[in-house]
Amino acid sequence: MSIKVSTCQFELQKVDTFATFKDQILRAFDDVPLSSDYVLLPELFTMSLLTTYKNYDQFTEKDNEKLGEFLEEYIQFFKKLSHKRKQVIIAGSTLEPTSQGHYNTAFIFDGEGNVMKHRKTHIFPAESAWDTIEGDELEVFNIGPVTFGVAICYEMEIPEIAHIYSQKGADIIFCPSYTFTEYGFWRVRHCAHARSIENQLYVVHCPTIGEIPGPIHNGFGTTAIIGPADLPWTTNGVITEASSNETAVVTAELSLEDLYENRKSGAATTYKDRIRRKDIYKLEAPIN
Repeated sequence: MSIKVSTCQFELQKVDTFATFKDQILRAFDDVPLSSDYVLLPELFTMSLLTTYKNYDQFTEKDNEKLGEFLEEYIQFFKKLSHKRKQVIIAGSTLEPTSQGHYNTAFIFDGEGNVMKHRKTHIFPAESAWDTIEGDELEVFNIGPVTFGVAICYEMEIPEIAHIYSQKGADIIFCPSYTFTEYGFWRVRHCAHARSIENQLYVVHCPTIGEIPGPIHNGFGTTAIIGPADLPWTTNGVITEASSNETAVVTAELSLEDLYENRKSGAATTYKDRIRRKDIYKLEAPIN
């Protein structure tokens, strides 16, 4: 079985209303084939919505919490878009206000009107200034033709997360990201390659990019669909990657049969070998 995946790096741009923000997304979706099973957007690409406030230039990082005011519009928009296109949309992430604090939450729309979510479990140190709090669940999603997990940006740098997902049956990890420097982008990208090799699964990495004058952090990176660096894929593991520094969509067809065969007989069989020797990991490298 093969599936088709599209990923859209999204450029931060000033907007005057939520309607203008929606139009940007719809223009991006013009390049997403209707035949794609899954569509991924980046982490906190909703930051553009802060520019709808007239006093945006005076905002501090604490004002990022205002993204929560757009949450219901965001959910209703993507619920309708997902249903109309009959696609599973992992709509990046946005801030979710609760009585405990603000979560950095990836919302998943299944194309049938249902909404699931993953709350970021490991907050990047720079995020602490936003008063965000961490989620506590690492669940996989059986939505559409495959099982997948979501690792939001810094979560990709925590190897245990991807391994837990793989042991729960994930064949793909979707990684929306928003990194403020090129260093940050390459940390996440290199870790995406490592997690793909370690667990013999696909990783879809999708960054927020661009620059808006004012308090919003710049975004860096290029979106890519990544597989284990082995036959039958490319030598460097990059199945496809954007070449633009603007909003751009890339799409790839991914074979699950190739993935399962690689786990059995690839040059490196890390998926089964990590299970085979897990007894020594517990003895020699406990997590304190």
